[in-house]
Amino acid sequence: MYKRRSFRLTIAALAVAVLGIGVVSFPAGATPPSDVRPHGGSSPKPTVVLVHGAFADSSGWSLVAPALQAEGYPVLAFPNPLRGLQYDSEYLRRFLDTIAGPIVLVGHSYGGAVITNAATGDPDVKSLVYVAAYALDEGETVQDANTLGGGQSDLGANLVIRPFPGASEGDADAYIDVRAFRSIFAQDVPRPLAAVMAASQRPAALAAFGTPSGVPAWKTIPSWYIVAKQDRTIPPVAERAMASRAGSRTVEVNSSHVPMISKPLSVLSVIRQAAR
Repeated sequence: MYKRRSFRLTIAALAVAVLGIGVVSFPAGATPPSDVRPHGGSSPKPTVVLVHGAFADSSGWSLVAPALQAEGYPVLAFPNPLRGLQYDSEYLRRFLDTIAGPIVLVGHSYGGAVITNAATGDPDVKSLVYVAAYALDEGETVQDANTLGGGQSDLGANLVIRPFPGASEGDADAYIDVRAFRSIFAQDVPRPLAAVMAASQRPAALAAFGTPSGVPAWKTIPSWYIVAKQDRTIPPVAERAMASRAGSRTVEVNSSHVPMISKPLSVLSVIRQAAR
């Protein structure tokens, strides 16, 4: 608990230092103004739903979310279960059904695979934003996508596997070895922050990486894609291949796998474009 709290406080401090803003907050019992109310209120801007990936949690959006809130966007950070592609996508689909009005759906890493499936057929999702993420095609798995364009991920050789109660046969939780976390996941993040990210990472069930994807939402919904040029989790060549296949408006950023932390202004710029 202390490590997670320290991580969030560190991220919040970075938000103030890097972006010059603070997290929007309200007194206890107060009602937020309509332009930042997540449910039911009228808003001139779409709701931005942020979906984290594996080995992370929603605190990874703590630089991006307050900046969007300060600009009047309703923002929700979806707590991705990381239990498997079908389960996670259905959970997000039902989550989106509770939101009134247009939605901009943003996915990082494995979160991209989840938004690709959850948004299919949803008329309220107006745009998709992939942040160094898996924009899978029908029948494709996360493992398959890592090899697109001849790419090779450093992730597989640096996983720690741990059992969890109720796992189906052959399934287990996967973590990135804390000794390799920064070099694979966040090499351009300050070492103290990367160390806390490694210690507080959320595991993903192995089933999340080997389940074939359904009909992709990017076939009918406009998409944007941020390629992380120094990514060692998803090969940049694979990211470019997925972006091209999806017909995404593509921006390349000189960052690790976590541009929303190391290059938040670039990520904000793309989300704003998608929100228009």
